[in-house]
Amino acid sequence: MPCRPCVLNNPNPMRTVFFLFATVVAGAAVAPEKSAAIRELMGAKKLAAAESAAKEIAAAQPNDAEARALLASVLLAQGNTDGAVEALEAAVRLAPTSGDYQRQLGDAYGAAAQAAGMLSKMSLGKKALAAYERAVALNPRDLAARSSLMSFYQMAPAIMGGGMDKALAQAAAITEIDALRGQVARAILLVADKKYPAAFEHVDAVLQDSPNYYPALFQLGRIAALSGERVDAGIAALQRCLTQTPPAGSPGHDAAQWRLGLLWERKGDKDAARAAYRAALKVNPSFAQAIEALKKLG
Repeated sequence: MPCRPCVLNNPNPMRTVFFLFATVVAGAAVAPEKSAAIRELMGAKKLAAAESAAKEIAAAQPNDAEARALLASVLLAQGNTDGAVEALEAAVRLAPTSGDYQRQLGDAYGAAAQAAGMLSKMSLGKKALAAYERAVALNPRDLAARSSLMSFYQMAPAIMGGGMDKALAQAAAITEIDALRGQVARAILLVADKKYPAAFEHVDAVLQDSPNYYPALFQLGRIAALSGERVDAGIAALQRCLTQTPPAGSPGHDAAQWRLGLLWERKGDKDAARAAYRAALKVNPSFAQAIEALKKLG
């Protein structure tokens, strides 16, 4: 089954955590200075202190959905997926018409599924799908929710509600809302079928008109890493990503560095690859793909 983060094929949970945190802060009922303090603690990897502060806020504001979602973002950063699910289920009960919380709950279910057994994966996957579909129903123009739903449909087997026809329908809906995001969404689906030349065409079309569009730059690098084609262009695209602040819902600099490492390996430059993987871990010390890549290089 697919696991979070699904947004634009983001490969690592920490990016999801900070995306969720940004969403929480954007509409926060929690005092901005308290949210900022927790964000600073999370950025400094002082997660125990961040958890303590978030729990204090949640206890002081027991009927505040934002406080529950804030706590969930910290718990996800700690790898406490069960706690994050519980907090977000509470947020949804407190604010049942919020598409944001439904989407975040889907993310938490997906993260919990990563460490679950097969039967639990099936159950959590169905819950994630229901949350994403509810998020889209509540806010049809929520690109993050539609992107997550698209990725779920793309990766999940039919028995769990997946299907490429459903994924394509979401890509079409994304295109109607935002043409650039739609092109990137279609590229992601083409990559899933290993139709790399066609995927390149979509991101090239975006970058021709918007050469600094981060999601397309990242996907160019990703496609190059997966296909082994246009490796130099992929390296250049990811290096440009590193000069920008990743937009909400897009893979972060840790993922960009990891993809860079893969591309340097394709060029046979193991030293550059190691440097990229270490840079990814500097951003996110728990990034499993970079850890594994370093182990393989020795």
